[in-house]
Amino acid sequence: MIHKNYTVEIQANLERAEQAVEAAGKLLSEGYYDFAASRAYYAAFYAATALLLKEGMEFSKHSGVIAAIHRQFIKTGKFEKQFGKDLNWLFELRSVGDYGVTVHVPQQEAEQAIEAARRFVQAAQLILQEAENE
Repeated sequence: MIHKNYTVEIQANLERAEQAVEAAGKLLSEGYYDFAASRAYYAAFYAATALLLKEGMEFSKHSGVIAAIHRQFIKTGKFEKQFGKDLNWLFELRSVGDYGVTVHVPQQEAEQAIEAARRFVQAAQLILQEAENE
């Protein structure tokens, strides 16, 4: 069962996740690969935040969210190991996209990032729907 106080925040994070995936696709199609990869990471980050809110957990740092996803969802088997790897990779790629002054995200990696983010968001939505139905 989802903690009542977080229901609105969980939904808002899922909506942001969906919008971020959509924005990433638009940025990709315009050739903005760095920014597409960044948005893809944020899509997964918002979905991860929603999952953790379901558990009654909030974090102020990205590293806290990522570590908690591994602890609460990957190690417990609630989430496939690949999602943990994807989240880590998306975080690293976002750093290149946001801060890589002379290094850039290649088109192929931006495309892969969007697919990874889309899968992550869908899996998170499924977990949250199941929790809602308990």
